[in-house]
Amino acid sequence: MMEIALMQTAENFLYYQWQQTLQHFSVDKTSATQVFTHLIQAYSSPHRHYHTLKHISCVLQTIQTLGTYAQDLARVELAAWFHDVIYDTQAQDNEEKSSDYAGEALQSLGIPLSCITKVKRLILSTKHHQADDIDSQVLLDADLAILATNPVDYQEYAHAIRQEYAWVSETDYVQGRTRVLEKFLQRQRIYFTPLMYELAEESARANLQAEIKHLMSRDIPCNVSTSFIGCNFIEN
Repeated sequence: MMEIALMQTAENFLYYQWQQTLQHFSVDKTSATQVFTHLIQAYSSPHRHYHTLKHISCVLQTIQTLGTYAQDLARVELAAWFHDVIYDTQAQDNEEKSSDYAGEALQSLGIPLSCITKVKRLILSTKHHQADDIDSQVLLDADLAILATNPVDYQEYAHAIRQEYAWVSETDYVQGRTRVLEKFLQRQRIYFTPLMYELAEESARANLQAEIKHLMSRDIPCNVSTSFIGCNFIEN
């Protein structure tokens, strides 16, 4: 009963955030509620372990913290709501499908085309985590904020990602996950905004290095199959 109550409280808070995001537009309340319900259902899918409502809530909260950097905060928030709405670990076009889903949903709400175009572009930027403007920097930093969390929560995050890729063999997962984590470490900086770089960069790198050390401590053969090459073994 307590777990159900907590879930309802979380959904109520998210609904409030959804309303706050849409207050910048003239949106029919009934239609807005319908879209929100569909979002809740998508992020509550049983195959999700990390890319859930909790993730969306955390991303939105981080965006609020970074809000002073954003040129168009409402569009960044809308992109956050939809950026993982389609999530299939065996697919390579989740971001494209999420972008298309957002376009259709926002069009049904009467959101201006110029806004929809921007939101779709922001969602697509999460595919390779490459930012081409300050708004995408804010979204991407919020999306990867989990990397800088405390070590215990980071381990829970890493375990949740592994659960989402349960279909991948241990050998393939270790090799693939390690490769992706190393690519992030090779970047000059993981976070784009000054605040996230100052507060989170060091912790994120420490967490990534710790996970790689843990992964490499397993007795795993070096060969890796090609069946998962398109997968992203990291929050994206």
